[in-house]
Amino acid sequence: MMTSTTNKMTNYRWVICAMLFIATMVNYMDRQVLSLTWKDFIAPDFHWNDNDYGNITSIFSLFYAVISLFAGKFIDWMGTKKGYIWAIVIWSIAACLHAACGWVTMQCVGIGSSEELRAVEAGTKLALTISTISVWLFLACRIILATGEAGNFPAAIKVTAEFFPKKDRAYATSIFNAGASVGALAAPLTIPILANATSWEMSFVIIGAIGFIWAGAWLFMYSAPSHSPYVNKAELAYIESDKNEGETQSAEKQETKEIKFSILDCFKYRQTWAFIVGKLMTDGVWWFFLFWAPAYFSELGYSTKTTMGQMLIFCLYLIVTVLSIYGGYLPKLFVEKMGMNPYAGRMRAMLIFAFLPIFAMFAQPLAGISPWWPCVIIGLAGAGHQAWSANLYSTIGDMFPKSAIATITGIGTMFGGLCSFAINKGSGMLFTYAEEQGEAFSFMSQFVYDADSQQYVIEACTGKPAGYLIVFCYCAVAYLIGWFIMKTLVPKYKPITN
Repeated sequence: MMTSTTNKMTNYRWVICAMLFIATMVNYMDRQVLSLTWKDFIAPDFHWNDNDYGNITSIFSLFYAVISLFAGKFIDWMGTKKGYIWAIVIWSIAACLHAACGWVTMQCVGIGSSEELRAVEAGTKLALTISTISVWLFLACRIILATGEAGNFPAAIKVTAEFFPKKDRAYATSIFNAGASVGALAAPLTIPILANATSWEMSFVIIGAIGFIWAGAWLFMYSAPSHSPYVNKAELAYIESDKNEGETQSAEKQETKEIKFSILDCFKYRQTWAFIVGKLMTDGVWWFFLFWAPAYFSELGYSTKTTMGQMLIFCLYLIVTVLSIYGGYLPKLFVEKMGMNPYAGRMRAMLIFAFLPIFAMFAQPLAGISPWWPCVIIGLAGAGHQAWSANLYSTIGDMFPKSAIATITGIGTMFGGLCSFAINKGSGMLFTYAEEQGEAFSFMSQFVYDADSQQYVIEACTGKPAGYLIVFCYCAVAYLIGWFIMKTLVPKYKPITN
């Protein structure tokens, strides 16, 4: 009996997965503070419009993209333990620095309080000066935030490849990736309340400080599986079961020799370009939902200061969280029950998930009936993205040796950030232009309640709602287009061995 107990497999890999989940949750909460406070708390102080906010989010995305190219290589060089600590400490410092933007702006323009900032007449030279200075200050903070946050996913994907065999990686990735959804879920229930109870500045400081606690825990909890005192021989054998099951002699040789890739070397492979396409086509969709959903519901009349506005955002991400966790389990089912190789199972699952965002094109047309329609629809689209993303990340581990995983992740994340830059910058410009044009700007149609007939009628979608509808239509088709290009580039499982 004692021998049986001693030989029982430990499950420390799931403790590490939980740490990745928390880090990803903190990552997205730090990112969400601005999107949940800018429209109703920050914009009145600094006289921002949609274009100002679009500039801030797009520049963040651009720097996130550029830094991601090198963040993966940095993680591969530094190692997951030290690299992850550097990343989260940098982005936590940046998150806290946002709180100083208001004070610095007031010092620059000679105004003593936020009440005086709000009292400045809109459209005046002073209002423009306040807006310009504050935007630049927030941009500086977002650039530092991007520098740290760019390291999260390369480090997390590398840790997943270290602690899980291939058949479990998509499921483990879907669990830690759900931290993004849970972070977005917790954000509307905490950040507006913090901002109301204290100030928008304190919401940045309190949420940003959580990252320092995580870094301290990671310092003591993480070691490579072969050196971890919490991983016994049985669990280590399971983690390394890909080798033990003898995938191929060349694959074993690949792992033991730790093939090294420069960043330029990675671009020689179709597998890299398949991952790039998957990120380029779809990452901007998720970031659009993340950055603009609170403002969208505020436009519908439900600001983040109201209970209804907070519940809409909460329910949206509740749908994303619950459904997306099963996204990593589906390919595991294909592999174990249908005998498919991991890549084939993942691609089939991704095709299924690519159909969920199609509903996004109905979000704006049905918003006139009830705000719960876009809430549910965007939630389904977001769940599709998160499930897609978990499997997309896992294709790297299918194709590349562990020594290159963080580098490939960083390259793909860079292109995903470029997509986000384009969508956020374009959205800010589009929404400002559409609002200025009013009924002269139209696109397709939507349901509107007619008070005379007391029923819903179909009318042209005009103004800013038409702008949202245009972006939603792109979100709807991006995944299917991305999947077909990926499948064309890498039609079958083909790992890199040299």
